[in-house]
Amino acid sequence: MVSEPAPQPIFYYDLGSPWCYLMAEQISSVLPIVPEWEPVHEASLGIAPGELDRAEIARRAAELELQRLRWPPAWPPETRHAMLAASYAKRVGRAVAFSLAAFRQEFAGGRDLGDPDTVLIAAAASEMHPTAVTKGVALRSVSDALARACERARGAGVRSLPAIEVGGVVFDGGEALAGAAAALGGAR
Repeated sequence: MVSEPAPQPIFYYDLGSPWCYLMAEQISSVLPIVPEWEPVHEASLGIAPGELDRAEIARRAAELELQRLRWPPAWPPETRHAMLAASYAKRVGRAVAFSLAAFRQEFAGGRDLGDPDTVLIAAAASEMHPTAVTKGVALRSVSDALARACERARGAGVRSLPAIEVGGVVFDGGEALAGAAAALGGAR
């Protein structure tokens, strides 16, 4: 008897979330299956950002041996433009590279993702041409793709970010990665 392959997990994230950043930095080394990266705009999901414990986030970043966190001067950032860029990046096969570069610009570099120039720096770091990204974020089809991703997340039952969906089950919050790894048969 042939067993069915494990479903591909879906990683729902917003570039403005430090918790999503921490998960993004470790997800590929923890999950036994590469997830689909699905950018969603937290505000469009109706998720209100919770209390932010900067000391706890910095402690977790240190545990993961990431660069010391540098917070952007404007906090919280307005990420709609950055999330449109992430949706465009997904369309052209650069979602992971762009998203990691954007997270690092924001949380390791202390740059504001609400600034279109920061988005273009992340795009260049992920080998996306700035003109293509500028035009891409203005496309209605990209805006529609972001809206559909938010609907998909809402329909799946995502209530907080970061979240990982595995076979119709959503794991969210601080234990999302451990729950998803267990559902997929263990961590790498």
